[in-house]
Amino acid sequence: MERLHSAHLVGIGTMTAKAYFHHRPWEEVMCGIAAILYKTGESTRSQAVGLQLREMLYSMRHRGVDSTGVNIAGQHFGTDYVVRVVVSEDQGASHVIEGVRNAVAALGGSIVFINDFGRFRRIGLNYSGDLGKLSDSILSVKGAEIHSIGRSSEVIKDVGDAYELDKKHHFSKVNGTHGLGHVRLATESQVDITHSHPFWAYPFPDITVVHNGQLTNYHKLKREFQQRGFRFQTHNDSEVIAVYIADKLSRRGKLGDVLEESLDDLDGTFTYVVSTDSGIGMAKDRWSAKPFVILETDEIVGVASEEVALRRIFPDDVRRVEPQEHEVLTWNVSLAPRIKVRLN
Repeated sequence: MERLHSAHLVGIGTMTAKAYFHHRPWEEVMCGIAAILYKTGESTRSQAVGLQLREMLYSMRHRGVDSTGVNIAGQHFGTDYVVRVVVSEDQGASHVIEGVRNAVAALGGSIVFINDFGRFRRIGLNYSGDLGKLSDSILSVKGAEIHSIGRSSEVIKDVGDAYELDKKHHFSKVNGTHGLGHVRLATESQVDITHSHPFWAYPFPDITVVHNGQLTNYHKLKREFQQRGFRFQTHNDSEVIAVYIADKLSRRGKLGDVLEESLDDLDGTFTYVVSTDSGIGMAKDRWSAKPFVILETDEIVGVASEEVALRRIFPDDVRRVEPQEHEVLTWNVSLAPRIKVRLN
């Protein structure tokens, strides 16, 4: 999420940092996150992940109604990739999409289908080249912004609450093996689609993040990535977390190890959830300032900022667990396709 707005610090006075974080005044106003994963066997084949995320996120609408977003993974597209593109309001959609067609074709790719959701396009395409080049080429089209590129997942986000998002994008009908979502209350950056969660790790496929908190070393990390040639579409610190994880995965390969490293490399107060092609993981900072709850059975795990979201999915007899400070947890889908993450 964005860095904590100065207005939220008014009245702290001589209160110590420890006392401030214990008091947790932002919990009543800050964003909410949720995720769900089906773990093993037949349960992974076709689950109503979109519908369940809608219900979980709508139950936390008191945490933010500026925007809502989801990433649904474990899908089967029938193409190499699905690209989620949004067209700027001051550009003609047909002109922008024609530019995207030309950009894909110039790299030897081919567009198989395009689904129309107003300003949004869901584009299925076949492409065997460098994904970084494809991403840069699409983004070079004036008026085009990329929300995600995935082989088995896609980001769907817009302004409004979960039911408003579903009315426009019909994501409750999308099945998968796992997914995550976010409801946002804008604290610093503007209320728009661009700054909505989840954030895709440009240009890596199938890696997205939802985040509640603020990074105090955001600018330093972003500069380091930019010096290495990475590209960012926003000024949101959550996008940096996504790229940080994707970059580490491309070189080390184990999600749990990468999340452990993030506890030392990321400064600030944060709880985040990441989705990959094969699972989800969460990390909680040393302050344990952001609320987080887990419910888990042999077949399914759900995580959220509040238990009320999880009770939309789980019966009352499933035990509640709260991760502690400086904690990392990961879960895998046994039947999810394994997709190599590569740096382009």
